[in-house]
Amino acid sequence: MTKHTANMQIDAHQHYWDPARGDYGWLTPGLTALYRPFGPADLAPLRERSGVARTVVVQAAPSVDETWYLLDLARHDDSIAGVVGWVPLDDPLAPELIDELAREPKLRAVRPMLQDLPDDDWIAKADTARAIEALIAHDLAFDALILTRHASALETFLARHRALRVVIDHGAKPPIKDAGEGGAGTPHFAAWSQAITRLARFPQVYCKVSGLATEAAPGWSDATLSPWVEHLLASFGAQRLMWGSDWPVLNLNGDYERWHASAQRLLAHLGERERGAVFGGNAAAFYGLRTDPAG
Repeated sequence: MTKHTANMQIDAHQHYWDPARGDYGWLTPGLTALYRPFGPADLAPLRERSGVARTVVVQAAPSVDETWYLLDLARHDDSIAGVVGWVPLDDPLAPELIDELAREPKLRAVRPMLQDLPDDDWIAKADTARAIEALIAHDLAFDALILTRHASALETFLARHRALRVVIDHGAKPPIKDAGEGGAGTPHFAAWSQAITRLARFPQVYCKVSGLATEAAPGWSDATLSPWVEHLLASFGAQRLMWGSDWPVLNLNGDYERWHASAQRLLAHLGERERGAVFGGNAAAFYGLRTDPAG
């Protein structure tokens, strides 16, 4: 039985890693703000100052070894309520691997890192049916890491697997920097917003209000992010949005407390129940998290 506290704040999207592991192809020494180990002890004071009790830690490398690494961290740290791992969904042995990973109670979803694949239509074309059936059978969800250009292929996938719970990471990474001061009046906003509207028509799809600061130009403000957040809210409603930090990637263009405070202000017009849903309740329900200390 899933237990959760209605008012508990949950960070629905953050990462832990150690570059020495060697399986983070994108994490190079040139990314000086990120190229070091990040673990629960690094995040703890930031969470505490923002009133965030638990987190969902998300894979950052396309390797099963990293998934086991995150699950091991989760076994030893109560602040980790759930893990989003990685499996090769088109591998014939994927169902058996999912069966094995699902024995870990904190594994709550998988993510195939669609944005990094050479074929933008992979999710629509790949033979993933048996793996997806295994996810559904184990009550596991699916994180979709996409950009606007992937939306059409994801729609095909969603129509095929209506019993699969799916969450779009980082609001599909809106082109905030490209839109510049024009914001909602630009073609960049129009293309992204239309894709979001289409994806939100699938009732099994949720969306994370995360990663937006990283997509903005330096010096972003509440006003910079407001039209993008408002469209996500208009499309998904407060009952299908969940806040996430995307820490430590967030450190490239912001910090934990600044983004948390900005999101709180941007959603301050919602009722208390709706804010509680966005900042914790929806993540607990979507991922099926146990958020009591024994979880």
